[in-house]
Amino acid sequence: MMKHRFKMAGILVALALLAWGVAGRLSKGDGGQYEATFLDVFDTVSRITSYAGSQEEFSRQAGLLHERLKRYHEMFDIYHAYEGRNNIKAINDAAGERPVKVDAEVIELLKLGREMHQRTGGKVNIAYGSVLSLWHEYREAGLSDPRNAQVPPADLLREREAHTDIGKMVIDEEAGTVFLEDPQMRLDVGSIGKGFAVQRTAEYAKELGMEHVLFCIGGNVCALGGKADGSPWRVGIENPDLEAQGGYVQTVEVAGKSLVTSGHYQRYYEVGGKRYCHIIDPDTGMPAGYFPSVTVLAEDSGLADAFSTALFNMEIEEGLAFVEGQEGVEALWVLKDGGIRCSSGFQADEEE
Repeated sequence: MMKHRFKMAGILVALALLAWGVAGRLSKGDGGQYEATFLDVFDTVSRITSYAGSQEEFSRQAGLLHERLKRYHEMFDIYHAYEGRNNIKAINDAAGERPVKVDAEVIELLKLGREMHQRTGGKVNIAYGSVLSLWHEYREAGLSDPRNAQVPPADLLREREAHTDIGKMVIDEEAGTVFLEDPQMRLDVGSIGKGFAVQRTAEYAKELGMEHVLFCIGGNVCALGGKADGSPWRVGIENPDLEAQGGYVQTVEVAGKSLVTSGHYQRYYEVGGKRYCHIIDPDTGMPAGYFPSVTVLAEDSGLADAFSTALFNMEIEEGLAFVEGQEGVEALWVLKDGGIRCSSGFQADEEE
């Protein structure tokens, strides 16, 4: 996501590999700046850029941050079980049968999901998993066999939509449990999970004594402070038209804030020449198609993640009104014709 790319050192650091357990990669820039890249959290390319007195010190810090992100990845996973950990999948598997005891941070995430459902008028619904899983099945089938790609049948979508009432998610904070009253209800925290994880990991970095860190976890960017010299980080907003010249449509200076983009250009499939992306509007059960992408700037990465999903499911004028009513939140929309719309306080520089 960053406009400035650091020259790769071209070596693997054994300490980092031992800490991460993946094919991690370190690179060094100027002024004690280092970058770590890894691929095993939240199904995306992840980068951490920071400053340290030595490569060994940064490797140790990056390893700790990576382990924290990996922990969140496992907690919020809806597809896989992990030994000794009750995650979102465990909650879904026990729907209608029994409450599941989970880590406190899972409860905090679900409480955020409930709050975001209320604040966005239902445009973000972490209880929409039954519908999202149906779209996932059809998308995977369509990608495997494009000639026979199909859209989920309307009657099946309506059947699944009957099991998306977030009010049937029962959280018992004292017992530390979560129970889905509807046996066919499923949680999917994709609209908030990555942002929540990045925000909490940034807070953990601060506890480690790190003051200048940039997290780029897929479309989620979170800046803990600015650069070591006091200047802000410059972050590019990706052009959703991947075939157009120029990778970014705008650059933004960030320090102590998060920038999250939602768009139709990365996870999608086509049926009859029409693109269907992975972001589904809870009001229609279908992918929204108002514009290619929207980017949200806010202090909290979890909030920015949720709001970017909500705005993608709103027409632009509705979205603008929504953003103007939120304190400390700004947004930028990339339109179908390549144009740009911004909220009143969004400050960006056009990409040269």
